[in-house]
Amino acid sequence: MPVVKSSSKGQIVIPKEIREKLGITPGKRILLRVVDEHAEITPLPDDPIKEMRGFLKGGKSMAKELLAERQKDNKIDEKHNL
Repeated sequence: MPVVKSSSKGQIVIPKEIREKLGITPGKRILLRVVDEHAEITPLPDDPIKEMRGFLKGGKSMAKELLAERQKDNKIDEKHNL
C-alpha cells in the first residue's frame, strides 16, 4: 500500500498504479469526501448524462403505478358516492 506525503499546500500525488486502476487521467474530475475518519477518492464520469443513460431501464413504470393508484381511489370514491 503506497504512502504519500502532502505538500505545504496540502497537495498529494496519487501513485500511478492507483491512477491507472481508477482511470484517473490529467484533467479528470474527482470527488473527494470524508467518510468517518478517512478520505475517499471517486473519479467522476466525463459525461454524467451518458453515464446515467438507461439506469432505470427495466424498472417499474411510475406512470402505470400512479394510474393504478388513481383507479383504486376512484373505485373507493364511487363506493362511497363521493
